[in-house]
Amino acid sequence: MRVHIPVHRRWGDQDTLGHINNVSMMKILEEARLRAFWREEGLEDSPLAVFDEDTVSGGGSARTLVARQEIEYLAPAPYGRDPLDIQVWIGRLGGSSVEICYEVMSPDGQVCYARSSVTVVLVDSMTGAPTRLPAEVRAAWKPYVEDPIAYRRR
Repeated sequence: MRVHIPVHRRWGDQDTLGHINNVSMMKILEEARLRAFWREEGLEDSPLAVFDEDTVSGGGSARTLVARQEIEYLAPAPYGRDPLDIQVWIGRLGGSSVEICYEVMSPDGQVCYARSSVTVVLVDSMTGAPTRLPAEVRAAWKPYVEDPIAYRRR
């Protein structure tokens, strides 16, 4: 099962070739990840949203760190006023890490512009050592586990 996160493109995200720049694409994916996994008071949260300021930063005992990112571009993503449909799912649920997978789709869902994965590790905020994902987090995420992305290798 996937979560759909709409993310708008900004005029400044495009480069001189008229498509979304690779750095901007990574920022779009970061925005989708934050909207998918972080709870925010007063907003409708995604079903993956288990973290907030109290649980993972500031007063919490753990933090999340990006350990690895990969992206594969399939088609140039043009600028447009309608938001991209960022489809998010879990590709692998480890002991202290999670592989988050994305497909960047056109607003109408007809074109896949890119697919990407990021490995995020939960670490102890005092020591920096990996810490196990809590049972309630694993339970919330389990329905969203699908096959990870199989990248084309040449």
